[in-house]
Amino acid sequence: MTTRDEAVADIRRLLEANGVENATREARLLLCAAAGLTAADFIRDPEAPVDPDAMLRLRAMAVRRAAREPLSRILGRREFWSLDLAIGPAALDPRADTETLVAAALAAFAGRRREAVRVLDLGTGSGAILCALLTELPGASGVAVDLSPQAAAVARANLTACGLGDRARVIVGSWGDALGGQYDLIVSNPPYIASAEIGGLELEVRDHDPHLALDGGADGLDAYRALAPALARLLAPRSGRFFVEIGAGQAARVTAILAAAGLEELKTLSDLSDHERVIAGARAFPS
Repeated sequence: MTTRDEAVADIRRLLEANGVENATREARLLLCAAAGLTAADFIRDPEAPVDPDAMLRLRAMAVRRAAREPLSRILGRREFWSLDLAIGPAALDPRADTETLVAAALAAFAGRRREAVRVLDLGTGSGAILCALLTELPGASGVAVDLSPQAAAVARANLTACGLGDRARVIVGSWGDALGGQYDLIVSNPPYIASAEIGGLELEVRDHDPHLALDGGADGLDAYRALAPALARLLAPRSGRFFVEIGAGQAARVTAILAAAGLEELKTLSDLSDHERVIAGARAFPS
């Protein structure tokens, strides 16, 4: 019977042969998922045999990963802001880079942490951003909007699983079109890849993230053109703040779109790799 160590070695070789990075780590994670093990279980007894049924599951999962299906999609889970979130085919797989947006928003609202802050997440996908914000802002309530009913269902399930269902509402719609009222904090990670560039993305993204969540139109900026008037209309004056994620090289053009809609106090924030990642700002208010 195959031992845990032998199983990991076999899967590692398969993944390496197919260009998967961090193959040893991913092989261990696949084994743990297939066999119902924790990382501590593996470390404690790497020579333990792997049940034949678990080996069948492991090989099936490994074939999918070798075909460059993301590990998170095989497992159906993604950790974001230390939250264990479900993902699905219709929702963007949330990346660690987007935690830059969450951190920036929380820093801006540090003094209002227990206030009844109203949060709006436009293009919510899995609901990852809203889940993170409501977890850290215990007095806040939120509204999440997504064009995809399937993505909205994933967001709704994640909010409920995080114990936030009674503080959040999920709406199927296009950006802020169906909304009224004013929000203290508006966030968005919109599609920002130029249509012609999608074919050149890494396979894990191109073939497995929904194109609706990737395709930003001919120049990658269509979503910002839709977002800008929504932000100007829905953001609370004076105290309201917005944070939107951007793609590489887009800061100046997105800033111009937002400024033209009457938004101000615009600044660009970088992620941990020093890439421009987020634009923050406020709604202009007549003096």
